[in-house]
Amino acid sequence: MSIHQKINEILVEEFEVDEDVIHPNALLKESLDLDSLDYVDLVVIIESNFGVKLVEADFAEMVTFQDFYDVVERKIAAKD
Repeated sequence: MSIHQKINEILVEEFEVDEDVIHPNALLKESLDLDSLDYVDLVVIIESNFGVKLVEADFAEMVTFQDFYDVVERKIAAKD
């Protein structure tokens, strides 16, 4: 399973995000419609699933789902 697929699966299963709104160029925050606590949960779940540490600055550059995938991929590559 790719990183994209795993992230999408987490969003659908854990946050009840409609799979139809998840595509690389979709706006992340608007599509997810998560509150601040949901974002904390998302960070914890991503960190535990991928073994990476996300910080607030990472989210500043995330506009689309593709940006989100790219940040997680960079973090994984950096730890290897």
